[in-house]
Amino acid sequence: MVVRVLLALALVGAACAMACGGPPAGSAGPAGAAMRFKYYVHVDREGIGIEAFRFLVPSDWQVSGGIRWALDNPGRPATAHLLAVSPDGRRALELFPAQPCFWTDNRMLLTTNPPGTRYFGNEVRPMPGPVEALRDMILPRFRSGVAGLRVVESKELPDLARAVGAGAAAGPGLQTGARGAMVRVEYSQGGQLVEEEIYGIVDWIAFPIQGAFGATTNVNWAVDYLFSFRAPRGQLAADTKRFQTMIGSFRLNPQWFNKYVQLVELLIRMQIRQIRHIGEISRIISQTHDEISRDMMAAYESRQAVNDRISENFSRYIRGVDAYHDPFTDRPVELPSGYRHAWATPLGEYIVTDDPNYNPNVGSNQNWQQLQPRR
Repeated sequence: MVVRVLLALALVGAACAMACGGPPAGSAGPAGAAMRFKYYVHVDREGIGIEAFRFLVPSDWQVSGGIRWALDNPGRPATAHLLAVSPDGRRALELFPAQPCFWTDNRMLLTTNPPGTRYFGNEVRPMPGPVEALRDMILPRFRSGVAGLRVVESKELPDLARAVGAGAAAGPGLQTGARGAMVRVEYSQGGQLVEEEIYGIVDWIAFPIQGAFGATTNVNWAVDYLFSFRAPRGQLAADTKRFQTMIGSFRLNPQWFNKYVQLVELLIRMQIRQIRHIGEISRIISQTHDEISRDMMAAYESRQAVNDRISENFSRYIRGVDAYHDPFTDRPVELPSGYRHAWATPLGEYIVTDDPNYNPNVGSNQNWQQLQPRR
């Protein structure tokens, strides 16, 4: 199985293409206001030891979390839990770890592995619908400590799963599927009300097993592609462009992707579920190689192309972002739309503003250059 949790990082922007609402076209906030972004680069120090991904965040926001390794599930040895939060703590983008699960109609297997236990690293649990999964699994696990939690809206999002390619055909004799959903909640934080929208997909693969007592069906399923936006109550829609800029800028490092896929293959062959210490990863990684095969690169580019293509469509749909050419990287960069001027530095920081007289070089020792719209 290829990496799922971290591909979600690169595909979250694609998910919003079909699922997330946005502010009215052309709304850019207060006149003269400037928004400043920088790249956050996450290095997978616990595992592979190189950059795993990067994305744009507002310059004064803090990012915590990242990739965590757990060796009881060889098909999903890495999970990701990431939080980008504003200085006042009231605005945040959060990416949650996938919740891998297993279910079966084999009663004998359920006798030895009842609900609540783990089977090859997967929680044994019947598969719910996507709204129920977000409401009954994700909220209790990640929002149990908040005050006055209230679900104000929940709905299925059929286009969400299609946007990320979840539930695609997996092979002869296998059944796959995927359903997406969103729940909007309100709760109190520091004595003030905030609202949060949580998105996710329940996807599954079912496969028949022929045993001595007849045929049974096993189902590997997960609550996957999980992310949320949080803002003060009534301000979430106005912050959509900021969030879209962040999630649309996710880029996986192909070198990391290459090593991860090789690592998963090695873990499965070596029955890594029996290994107890995280230090074993470094020994196994040493067996991987740096050369990226043609098939591996094609897989990476295919998934990145999904993100690029659908995020681009979304940009045209709500005009939430505009594309510019960054002369320092010689690559395109998407920044919030509705602003007349954009600037960049060699350090990977960006500013957008409506003020024609604003020049970030004044009073700064950095080399800011104005960006040109991408044609």
